[in-house]
Amino acid sequence: MKTLHNHIILYDAECPMCNLYTDAFVRNGLLETDGREAYQQYAGAACPNLDWQRAVNEIALVNQETGEVTYGIDSLLKVCSNAMPRLGALFRWKPFLWLARKSYAFISYNRRVIIPAPASENQFGYQPSFNVKYRMAWIVFGWLVTSLILASYANLLADIVGKDAFWREFLICGGQFLFQGAVIVLYKKHKAWDYLGNLTTISLAGALGLLGFMLICTLFSPGWLISALFFMLVVLLMFLEHLRRSRLLGFGYLPSATWVLYRVIILIILLQHLP
Repeated sequence: MKTLHNHIILYDAECPMCNLYTDAFVRNGLLETDGREAYQQYAGAACPNLDWQRAVNEIALVNQETGEVTYGIDSLLKVCSNAMPRLGALFRWKPFLWLARKSYAFISYNRRVIIPAPASENQFGYQPSFNVKYRMAWIVFGWLVTSLILASYANLLADIVGKDAFWREFLICGGQFLFQGAVIVLYKKHKAWDYLGNLTTISLAGALGLLGFMLICTLFSPGWLISALFFMLVVLLMFLEHLRRSRLLGFGYLPSATWVLYRVIILIILLQHLP
């Protein structure tokens, strides 16, 4: 693949995803060996045209010869179209560009809740902007995907939780967000959106774990007991991740305690309504 010369891409050193794909650009020859740098370490004088806040929100690609800067998905497509010229027409196609820009913004504005940055006392002067539209989209997306997977997984636990659980799972998952949201608003209102974004990621991760188990179940029938034990294991791992992310957000144990409390309440209600 063709290398894009005399360009440097500025990535977020506190974002593992950004680090991963920009490193892949260099390792696979799409950029030169010195073609990437963390924006936290970049000398602003090297490019007076750089819009720092935009570069923090949307990854910037700097032409070191002309000083021209592109941002976000345009930066990534510029690298890719240079490496794969045959795809240039696709990358210029307006419907594709619209979808790519929306998808990029969806991930970029939620990257710190998808994989949170380690706690640091010396934060960089610019931080990613908060966009309530994309945070709400992330929460709704997580709620829908998690509910769909749980509704399917409930079929493996029909002997415990009963049948006809499809819409019930949407109510349970949605109730979890409302319950925890109310707790956080009363506890630390200014961090409510960050917490709900992290809660969404935890829920999605757990649901994807259950999805993997269901795919394995297409090869054999494990029975309700093994399915229940695996579900409990996933919940335990989710709880541990909830504790870890709560610490990163500067919370105590209250959100994790209410996270467990909600599940206990739901379990009691389900058991009481068994035939």
